[in-house]
Amino acid sequence: MSKPAFTRQTAEARRRLLIEATIACLEKDGAAGLSVRNIAAMAGVSPGLVAHHFDGIEALLAETYRDVAARFAGIFQEAVRAAGKDAKARLIAYLTASFTPEVCDAAIFSAWIAFWGFSKSSLPIAEAHRELYAAYRHEVETLLADCGIKRKKLKMTAIAATALVDGLWLELCLDASVFSPQQAREQVERWILKELP
Repeated sequence: MSKPAFTRQTAEARRRLLIEATIACLEKDGAAGLSVRNIAAMAGVSPGLVAHHFDGIEALLAETYRDVAARFAGIFQEAVRAAGKDAKARLIAYLTASFTPEVCDAAIFSAWIAFWGFSKSSLPIAEAHRELYAAYRHEVETLLADCGIKRKKLKMTAIAATALVDGLWLELCLDASVFSPQQAREQVERWILKELP
């Protein structure tokens, strides 16, 4: 009985190793340098192991996208919990958690930019993108509704808030000398407070 559990754990650990290697490859060489061979070399395993655990590089990329998004979701939810019960504070905490060091990490930034790029040419990654952004926008819509935004305005307000956060996050990751995470947080807070009733 203990042997199958060990095998499952080993398979999960290997999948985790390949996901981390994919992130490292994207940071090192960007999307152009991504290959099964490079990922396997980064992970210190044979290229056959990638095929054993994932149905091609697109499946591995989609799983890596979901993994990074799950990390982000955990950070955002923790920020909401820490904000307490005030609806506005919870909304602002959720949106501005994108400017924490964990989310502005260089390796994660490189991976996320690649995911965005691949979402235009890869069906598995496009599906992951739609799923992940829909979940993120749903959370934003829920928090906006808690703040009194009417149903007919929820979708577009959530999209606008997401676009503002994405744009500031992108610029902050590209060149942190232009403005600070604190300034990004303040900009989001000023914008969102104008939108709330």
